[in-house]
Amino acid sequence: MTRQIAIYGKGGIGKSTVSANLSACLADMGKRVVQIGCDPKHDSTRSLLGMTHPLTVLDMLRDGRPDDIKECFIEGYKGTMCIEAGGPEPGVGCAGRGILSTMEILKREGILGPSQYDYIIYDVLGDVVCGGFAVPLRREFADTIYVVTSGEFMSIYAANNIIRGIKNYETDTPRIGGIVLNSRGGSNETERVERFADEVELPIVARIPRDEQIQEAEEKVIPFVDAFKENPVAETFRRMAADIENGRENHFARPVDEDHLEKCVLGVVDKEF
Repeated sequence: MTRQIAIYGKGGIGKSTVSANLSACLADMGKRVVQIGCDPKHDSTRSLLGMTHPLTVLDMLRDGRPDDIKECFIEGYKGTMCIEAGGPEPGVGCAGRGILSTMEILKREGILGPSQYDYIIYDVLGDVVCGGFAVPLRREFADTIYVVTSGEFMSIYAANNIIRGIKNYETDTPRIGGIVLNSRGGSNETERVERFADEVELPIVARIPRDEQIQEAEEKVIPFVDAFKENPVAETFRRMAADIENGRENHFARPVDEDHLEKCVLGVVDKEF
């Protein structure tokens, strides 16, 4: 049975770095992986493909070639299949439309059901969990969801909003794998995220320190875990992939209200609030 993993986070927080390196680690383990980029920037699979601008599903639909959609399925790092949903022209149309169209097509092609893949990884923009961006939260898609954040307030705010969106789709089965702390080097960053994780009752499953070699790998357009295998951060990604493969426990969504969130992040938490 294919396992479906969604990586959510604020734009620019590093969710594509996490997604691509997680896909690469699973591929290194011999797993059959497909990564679906659900960000209008369509750069999620860049390092897996060694290219900057793959043909997107929305590009193909705009060209009036829906029957040629398999041209958007591009094989990348160690057989990883890469698909980018794409987005509208800047200032025109709904940014989430590419995701909606992509999911419809992938269901039609049989990619999202039991298939030849071991894992489907969704890389999803999470500044606003609405419309097309919320599609991977639906029960028929992601089995497990990871939330990427730094210690910056707006990143944590987006993370809490994502958790709120997950709760709206929750039933009696927990689906949050945990929080990924992608450090930006801000003051008290770790403490802030730890306080947030404690408040929403989620584990921090990976701590990724700021590392210039991550940027260097992105400039080389290759997965970081392949470019710098001996870097301790690469082992962090490998451990996360191993935990997923071994069936790490999921958790229920317990977002906090906005006023309490600010107090939590600033370190002034009143448990009676």
